[in-house]
This record gives sequence, C-alpha cells and structure tokens, in this order.
Amino acid sequence: MSNLISAVSWVRRGVSAQHPAKYVLDDQELERVSALARIELEDARVELERAHLAAQSMGKGAEGEEADDADADVVDDDDEANWVDEDDEAMDVDSGAVPPKEKTDDLSQYNLDEYDDDVKTSSTGPFSNIKGLTYYKDNEEDPYITLKDEDDDEREELEVLPSDNLIVVAKTEDEISQLEIYVYDESQENLYAHHDLMLPNFPLCLEWLDFPPASSSSSKSTQGPNSAGFGNYIAVGTLDPEIEIWSLDVLEAMYPTSILGRPDHTKAHIPVPSGTGKKKRKKPKHRAVETAYHVDAVLGLSWNKNQRNLLASASADRTVKLWDLSRDPTLGGEGGEGGGAIRSFDVHKDKVQAVQWNDKEPTVLLTGSYDRTVRTFDSRSPTSGVGAIVGSDVEALRWDPWESFGFYVALENGLVLNFDVRTLPSNLDLPSPARFTLAAHDGAVSSIDVNPHMKGCIVTGGTDKLVKVWNINDEDNGKRTVSLVTSRDLGVGKVFSTVFSPDDPLTLAAAGSKAKLQIWDIGANFGARKAFGAKLREAGRTLREKEEGKGGGVIGVVDDAESDDDGGEE
Repeated sequence: MSNLISAVSWVRRGVSAQHPAKYVLDDQELERVSALARIELEDARVELERAHLAAQSMGKGAEGEEADDADADVVDDDDEANWVDEDDEAMDVDSGAVPPKEKTDDLSQYNLDEYDDDVKTSSTGPFSNIKGLTYYKDNEEDPYITLKDEDDDEREELEVLPSDNLIVVAKTEDEISQLEIYVYDESQENLYAHHDLMLPNFPLCLEWLDFPPASSSSSKSTQGPNSAGFGNYIAVGTLDPEIEIWSLDVLEAMYPTSILGRPDHTKAHIPVPSGTGKKKRKKPKHRAVETAYHVDAVLGLSWNKNQRNLLASASADRTVKLWDLSRDPTLGGEGGEGGGAIRSFDVHKDKVQAVQWNDKEPTVLLTGSYDRTVRTFDSRSPTSGVGAIVGSDVEALRWDPWESFGFYVALENGLVLNFDVRTLPSNLDLPSPARFTLAAHDGAVSSIDVNPHMKGCIVTGGTDKLVKVWNINDEDNGKRTVSLVTSRDLGVGKVFSTVFSPDDPLTLAAAGSKAKLQIWDIGANFGARKAFGAKLREAGRTLREKEEGKGGGVIGVVDDAESDDDGGEE
C-alpha cells in the first residue's frame, strides 16, 4: 500500500488544552480498556496457556509421548528420592536432632544482645544528623543534583497556544496507519508536527467533535483535562466496522477514549469468500446487516453541532447509523443498556460514501451512495425523505451553510452538482434536475468544501492533482454564475481532502496520495483578493494584504532533507 493521507480535519483556535496531559496506564485504565474491547483478561490468559500447551504437544506421536512419559517417570523417581533425602534432613532439624541452642550460638559472634548499645556513634558528615540536611524547594537550586529536570522544556515544546490551530491528518505510511496532529501558527506561518496516535487499520474519514463521549462505567482518564462538558476529540472511521474516538488533549495514548460498535464480534472481520473454488466466480455476498452496529468499513462521519451527543456514520454495509455519545458503549453499561446504535437507516442499495447533518435543520441528514443517488431525510421519519439520481458514484457532499435547502455533490465523473431540496421528489423515478452543474476536474472530484466565512466560495480537489477555488454569484434573474478564481497543484499528488480553516476565511488545508499536508493561503493570490474582497467586507471580515512570497502562500512541513539542502546552499 502506497503512502497517502486519506482525510484532514481542522481544530479551531482556543479549543485545545494549552498543556496536553500524558497518558497513564494504570489498573483503572486497564479495566476500562477491557470493557471497551469486550474482553476478559482472565479468559485471555487461560486461552494463552492452553495455546502454549497445545503448541508444546504438537508433532509428538503416541509412542513418543509414551516414551516421554516413561522417561519422565524415571526422572520423577530420581527427583523424588533426592527430595526425600532433603526432606529427611529438614525433618531432623525440626524434630530436634540438632539442638536449637547450637544455632543460636552460631550467631553469637554478631553480638546481637548488645545491638542496641551500639546505636550511638560519633560519626561526622552532612548527613550524620537532621541538622546536616538542607531543604531546597526544587531540584534546580540543589547543588548536589547535577541532572536537572527536563519536564519544563518538554512542557514548553508541547504547549498549544490559544492562537494556534490543530490539524489532524489520517496518514498511512509503510503500511502503518496513524493520526498525525500538527500545530499551525498563522501569524508566523509555521506548521509542525505535535504528536501522533497509532491506528489499528487504514483510516478512511475523520470528524472533529467537542462532546466528551461516554467511555465506560470505570475510569474516564483518557478524556482529557476539560471537565466542563466540552472537550477536544476526533472520531475515526477505518476499514474496521468500529468507530474510534480519540482525545486530542492526551499524548501517547495507547487506546481510544471510546469505541462505537462491536469489536468482540469476529464475524464482522471475517472475509467472505469470493467464490466456491471452481473456475466460475461469484460476486461476494453482502454481510448480514445488523441494526446495532456496522459490519463493514466506515466511510463517512458527521457530528451534530446542535444535538452535540449525536454522531452519524455511513458504511460500506449500505446503512447509515445514529449513535448517542452519552450512552455507555460497553455491553453491560450503566443503566443496563447496550452500547449499540440508537437508529439504523437503510435508504441505499450500495455502499454509503458520505453523510452530513444540516446545521440549519438539526434533525435532517444528507447521504450519498455508490448506487448513484443522494438522499435527504428527517432522522425522525426516514421514509418521508427526498432524493435524486446523479448518474455517477458519489465521492463527497456538503450542505451549503448559507441556505438550509441547498447542497453540493461531488461525483466520480468530474462533475459537481448543486441541488435545492425543495424541488426534489420523493420518488426517484421522477426527474430531479440540479440547479447548476460544474465540470470541475478531469477525473473524480474526490473532495469538496464550502467556505463558512463568506457566501459563494467553494473549493474542490480531484485525482487530476489540482485544487480549485470557485466563486458563485447570484444574478438578478435568479440564476447563478460560477467562475474559477484560482487553481494550483500543491504537490500533494491526487487530492483526497480539501478543508477550509474554521478561523481564517482564505486559508485551506489539502492532502493526498503523496502523504503530504499543505496549507494554502489563497489570500496571497491577487485574483482571489479581488474576487472575494467585497464578500469579505459584507461578512465583516478584514482582508489582509499579503505578498506572494517564496512559496506563493503555500505552507508545509519542512523535511530534514530540505533543511539540509537549504543549509548547504547558504
């Protein structure tokens, strides 16, 4: 598997803990992990012992076993004879064959009876009595301690300032998957890696949330330092059917804060044979759908910003599920409730690629599938939804935050469609025309995002390795005009993720098949400043004049090799 970044997520300023906590693996944490993983440590230990014994006995025949038993009997007899002699000697001592007094006389040379008389000594030195001890408030002032504490330096290096953004990337490199957390300082145009978290499988999607998920009935030690009902978490969907939620305020964590799903059900991970062994191959059968948990890869996630305890997930098992993060995810959780999904929606006939909540209508979901349809429905009444046939596999979709009824769909054939929910039919056999169609890329449009700071600005990324920024304006006749503002190859390979910053209106992050993260400040482009200057002023935002420097507004992590090259040139 090649190196790549499959997803990117921003964390707005002021949310992260200024001093992240260190992960502590204690008995309570082990108990919590055991409950989340639905494993019994004692049962696992017994099974390991049985497996070890079975491995030792493999390869032995009946005769060999009998021979080994015979040899063992001989050895046992010899050992028993030896042990009897030793035991007899021990019994002689206990029975009084050797008088206890002689044993006492053997210790007389140590003068134990006069031990208390030798306590007082006339030794001198700084530690001879309490007056020789000096107390220092910290090790820095103690002259006898030459190795000073490095905690302060490390604490300063790991500090996240209120003016910093965190950027979380789902990265796979050399067949190892992990979350890499970067710090971006916009004022200094500095991007650097902060810490990372190991993942069990290939990551497919990310979703940031601030709701502290229920972990288990035991310790909540990995939820981070914020105890005011808000936190800093990232939900991860992988090729596994489970959803992992990690705290971004905990360093070196070995296990997630919460797991949604059923990791104990191994049938979810057992591959289905692609045929019967004969020459004629049959299509693999879909796994049996479960209402309480996914049975295939999680392809999309969306957190409800209004009902903060709700998380929606889209899966390759053709279902969309709704999770309550306030419920104990373990089987025997608090209140006697299981840790499964609270709702399961079966509105598509193929893999569900994307899902998103409507920020204006908190109960409405938008979904897109490989069955070449999009659906939008109220989660309280999914059968009364509407939809549209889009003619190609759905790669990504976004609600328009500036109107509650509009949304964008990015397709595999390179098109981007814009729909008005009010004009869509409930019967997909009826025509469902889009408001406008945009031929965005030569290849699949793998990502799309809508600017939350100003109306009519979207960004798209495609497999043609280009990131494009578009300007959409409303005309007096009700129609819309779409124009390309700027396009650039950011050097990330095939683009898999493009996301606008939650704080800066003209800053976005992009990543793709080269496992490289790039920050693009499109405000450094004169055409972008000209196109969006009026819109920024209408939104009450200030347009800062920036010069196109050496990188042309592109900021990335400097590799060691690049640093060495720069040093050599100087």
